[in-house]
Formats: sequence, structure tokens, C-alpha cells
Amino acid sequence: MKITVIGTGYVGLVSGICFAELGNEVICVDKIGAKIEQLQRGEVPIYEPGLQSLLTVNMEAGNLSFTTDMTASVKQSDIIIIAVGTPSMPNGQANLSYIETAAQEIGQAMNGYKIIVTKSTVPVGTNEKIREIIAQHTHETFDIASVPEFLREGTAVSDTMNPDRIIIGTDSKRAEEQLIKLHKPLTENMIITDIRSAEMIKYASNAFLATKISFINEIANICERVGADVTKVAYGMGYDKRIGSSFLKAGIGYGGSCFPKDTQALIQIAGQMDYDFKLLKSVVEVNRGQRFNIIHKLVSLMGDLTGRTVGIWGLAFKPETDDVRDSPAHEIITELLARGAKVKAYDPVASDNFRRNYDMGGIIYCSNAREAVWQADALCILTEWNEFQEVSLSDIESWLKSPYLIDGRNMYDEKQLAQTKLVYYSIGRPGMNKGVREQVPALLL
Repeated sequence: MKITVIGTGYVGLVSGICFAELGNEVICVDKIGAKIEQLQRGEVPIYEPGLQSLLTVNMEAGNLSFTTDMTASVKQSDIIIIAVGTPSMPNGQANLSYIETAAQEIGQAMNGYKIIVTKSTVPVGTNEKIREIIAQHTHETFDIASVPEFLREGTAVSDTMNPDRIIIGTDSKRAEEQLIKLHKPLTENMIITDIRSAEMIKYASNAFLATKISFINEIANICERVGADVTKVAYGMGYDKRIGSSFLKAGIGYGGSCFPKDTQALIQIAGQMDYDFKLLKSVVEVNRGQRFNIIHKLVSLMGDLTGRTVGIWGLAFKPETDDVRDSPAHEIITELLARGAKVKAYDPVASDNFRRNYDMGGIIYCSNAREAVWQADALCILTEWNEFQEVSLSDIESWLKSPYLIDGRNMYDEKQLAQTKLVYYSIGRPGMNKGVREQVPALLL
């Protein structure tokens, strides 16, 4: 099929490249000329495992191209996929300006029947608005469909090529048949529904996963008070088929481009319908507070942080990505600096993005893990990169000036700690908090 993908962010770029890998002719469009030039050189502008090789292969095969020319791309294609950003506005609502602009330009470029697919996460009713905007600018026939994405950064290629399910929301049999044909090489698990339900499925899915994360973090906080181990609790819970084991890993909360934005947007959607989504509001509140456990623990252990040097491992919101949007590291480092601490930070791939996205003075960006820890008063682990797991705790102990290790991702076990004198704190595992309970008997929030 001939496909145009509008937007070359995570969703658009991964989707476009993977559709090309399936043998379709794909044009990826973006207004940012520098990004398109980079892609035309065969360079992927984001860190996503496996994406670079697929881009290279499909560009060489002639299945994949990049341009800033929206009009020509729409005219050449049968299916137009909208994958532009829908960032949060200050009130939490989704900003649909990029969606509306794309719809207008699609309408102006129409030269025959097209299927317009929205892959961006949009509030319920948005696709109807897209239909209205396009209709205002063309007399050509077209159909609208909502096919939400469910990609995880760091595993986006695998998630695209091996999806749990494909949701297709449309009121057109013609569009339904074509979209089933397009996605059939990926999976037989396709759910056909109305457009509004497809839009809602995306928000409901992300809100539920965010709820699981905040729930297990609340359980972790209780475990610290009652002497239970949250990792064992989660393991036992996960065997229940009604619950499942995914997204039950305690830590310092969720971040990234999806969960924070989508939970806030769903709260706003509910509010516009005069419904107070109390549960989801609590999920957001718990997640925000969970990040500051790191600060509470440092203060409990070290007292005044003024002049203290704190090493930070991990700036991305999760491993295997360079995405720092709403990363817990941002708020944690901001608070450390506000309390007068000096920060030495290292991330295997996200340091440059963090520096560009957050204009923060007082951070020393280090070129390796050892440099960030060397002669620091404490080390805080905020992202569970495999590279950090490979560093021995004895090395960390020798590099630190003071023996404080705050593990925000529960990376280490008792055997690893046994041979060190580190004062260790993790999340929801009070039995693992070596040296902590003796110093701070009630180390709580």
C-alpha cells in the first residue's frame, strides 16, 4: 500500500519504518527541516533499539522516504496516518493544534479517495472534528479511522511488529477492510469498534497501567512500615491471572511522554463531562509524591544537603531510550539543587537530551558511571540501565566519599550487598535497607 505518515516522533517514525518493512511504500512527513535532512542521510534522531537498521534497509530498498512536502505526499498515498504530537496544555487538556493543522493540510491536498488514520492519542470526539476540518477543504470522498498505538519506548519496534492487538475504530466498511489488510501481517488479533470507543481504549489502557504503577508504589510504602518485601508481594500478586505481573515493579514512579500526559488528559475529559475522576487524580498525586522518596531518604541519612555532592545514575525516564520527558530525574535534581546540593549526573544515552530539555545550572554532566560517583557523598540510581547493574557494589563503595546508596529502582539483592559496608536504601524492601534501620529507625515518608 502507499502510505503517508505525518509526524516523525516516536510513534510516526517507528510506525512508518515498520510499515515499510512490511513491504509498503511509505513517505514520512515532518515540518522540521533539520530532522528530515537527518533522516534523509539515513540517521535516526531518536535512540530506539533496532530502528536504525530497519531504516537503512528500507531506504536502500526504496520503500521508505522522508520529506517536508505534505501536499505531494498526500497526493501520492492511499492511506494517510496522522502521528503528530498532542502535548499537554497547562490545564492538562491535550493540545490539538498540530492535529487540526494536519487535517487542514490533508484536506487541501486531497486528489481522490483516502483513508485518514489517527494514530496520535486524542480526546474522544477528535476524529469527528478531523472529519469536519478535512471536509471543509475538499470535495473528495474519504473515510476516517482511529487506530491508536500501544508502543513502549525502548521496545517500540518489537511492539509494532508483534502487537498484543490492533484496535481499528471506523464507521466505514471500506476503510475497515483496507486497514485489516494493512495490519494482517502483524497479528490476527484485531478489534473493530466505533471511533469513539477506539479513542477511549487508548486513554483507558494507559490510565489503568499508570494505576498499577501507583498502586504498587503505595504498597511499597506500606511494606516499609510493616516489614514486608514489595518484590515478593508483587511476585505473589502477579501469579493471579486477574492481575498479571506487568507494571508491578515498585520504584520512583512513571514518566515519559504518555502516562503523565494521558492521565491528565483523561481527568480533563471526565471533568468536561462533569465527572470527577477521583481514582485517577489519586494515581497522579501518588506518582508525583513517589519521586521525592529519594529526597526524603537522603535528608534522613545526611541531614542538610547544602554543599553535599550527589551522584545521579540515570536521566531517561526508563532504560533503552533517550527520552527525558517528565523523567523523575528532572524533579529530583531540581529539588537537590534547591537544597544546595551539587549534582554529578550520568546516563548512557540521555545526557544530551536532558541538557537540551532542561536549562538547569549546577549539574556536572559526566562521561561515565565512575566519574558521577567519584568522591560523591551519595549515589542515587534513577534509571535501571543494564550498564549500572554490571558495576560491582564494591567499586561503588570505593568510589564514594560517604557510603550512601539510594536505589530508586531496586536493582541490587542481598548477596550483592553482603560484601560491602554501604548504607543502602531501596523501595519497599525494608529488610534490604542495610545500615539504614539502625541509623533511622522509622525511615518513612
